[in-house]
Amino acid sequence: MAPRKMPKFKDWEVRKMNDSEFMAAAEELELGYQIARLRILRGLTQRQLAEMVGTHQPSIARLENGSAVPSFSFLTRIAEALGAKIELKFVLEEK
Repeated sequence: MAPRKMPKFKDWEVRKMNDSEFMAAAEELELGYQIARLRILRGLTQRQLAEMVGTHQPSIARLENGSAVPSFSFLTRIAEALGAKIELKFVLEEK
């Protein structure tokens, strides 16, 4: 099976940033969006990132689409594979 040609990230991002429905979902799934964004910037497929982290592609897909709640240790492995750092922030809720 021939590998799929990945779109240039900048082209993809410009299209998505102008899509209000996408942006609303991205804000809701911010962690997954950030991971997918970094993965694409690094030119990696979900399968390649999964191999680097020591997991399977569906685990990366679930993380990126917001259907899984990852452990901090799993996020640390992903950050290391992507050459990124984790920043944790607490924000007061509006009441």
